[in-house]
Amino acid sequence: MEKVQSSIDHQCQTRGYAAPVDVLMDVGVLDKRKYEDWRIGKIPYLESVCTCNLHQLSLTMKLIRSYAQEAGYRPSYCFYGRWGMKKKKDRSRKNVHPLRFSKSGESKIERAYATHYLDAQRIAELKVEAERKRAESMELDMNMDTQSKEFAL
Repeated sequence: MEKVQSSIDHQCQTRGYAAPVDVLMDVGVLDKRKYEDWRIGKIPYLESVCTCNLHQLSLTMKLIRSYAQEAGYRPSYCFYGRWGMKKKKDRSRKNVHPLRFSKSGESKIERAYATHYLDAQRIAELKVEAERKRAESMELDMNMDTQSKEFAL
């Protein structure tokens, strides 16, 4: 349970949201390589490559949901499509293939895996921080341009 909570908190602190598949990787239930194979369509459903039984996996998912709710993180559905699909010229994907998480394909289970938990306050902080860094970078570029012009004279 502590590993699950720690993983969720770390993900939210780092990027503003936590994803169940990332938590599963952090706690050692899902191998990153197997996750990537699933994302490119080599594996039919994600549960088949998890290293624990379905009861333990179900319990872990329940812990993720309950801790995220307790911590005040907002649930947000995220579509998981297969990686590696070519884009059309109009930038839309052709033949988008949704990925399955469970053998049963039951919508409630699929939705639970695909739900990310957002820390709205941290996301706002990260946006401000990114904007500040972008502004500093632009200022640095302008200073370098000014210095190079002065040097050329």
